[in-house]
Parts: sequence; structure tokens; C-alpha cells
Amino acid sequence: MAGALTAGCGHSLPSLPGFDSEAWRADAYGCRSKRATLLPVLEKHRGELYGARVNDITRLLGHPDEEELGEQSDKVYIYYVTAGLQCAPGHPRAARGRVMLRSGATGTITEVILPVI
Repeated sequence: MAGALTAGCGHSLPSLPGFDSEAWRADAYGCRSKRATLLPVLEKHRGELYGARVNDITRLLGHPDEEELGEQSDKVYIYYVTAGLQCAPGHPRAARGRVMLRSGATGTITEVILPVI
């Protein structure tokens, strides 16, 4: 019964025309700044990200560069877009140039924050 309940939460993420998922996933921590070139396409399809299931986002963007636990059962998935401090040995955190996706208790995206670069 629980599977039937969770299956109805969120929506499948359709393909995003013009978005090169492989190039995004290959640019770990945004250190090659390839992700920055894909931001306009992501911005164009921003509305489709809301309500998408986290598993679909992970298939599209790959495993996040960082993951934070928010209040209650919220999670924040962080993907760096441009080279920065996160590319240095030891991976210090950078506060700029990152995409942040927040998911709620149902495992669906509730907030999309794209950087201005």
C-alpha cells in the first residue's frame, strides 16, 4: 500500500530538449564550467523541475556535488556550475555559482534556485 501512495507523489520529469545531461554529469563540481553553458536550457525548463521526483532529478543531473539536510525531512541538493573553491584539494565549500534543489518529505522538488553568472 505504501508503494501505491508514494508512486502518486510528484511527476515524472520529461526530457528537456537542448539539455545535455551527459555533459552536466561529466563536469563534477563544475570545475570545467561546462555546466554554466547549460544553465540557459535549465532556466527555460525550470517550471518542469518543480514537483519532479528526486530520483528523476538524479537521473538527469547525476548525484549532487553536495547534499544538505534542511528542516524536518527536507533535503537540499547542490550542483556547482562554475569552477571555484570547491575545485581545490580538500573541496572547501563555495557559496556562489551553484544550483540548489530542495525536496520535501514526499521526495519531490519544492524549490529551484539557479545562479546568476
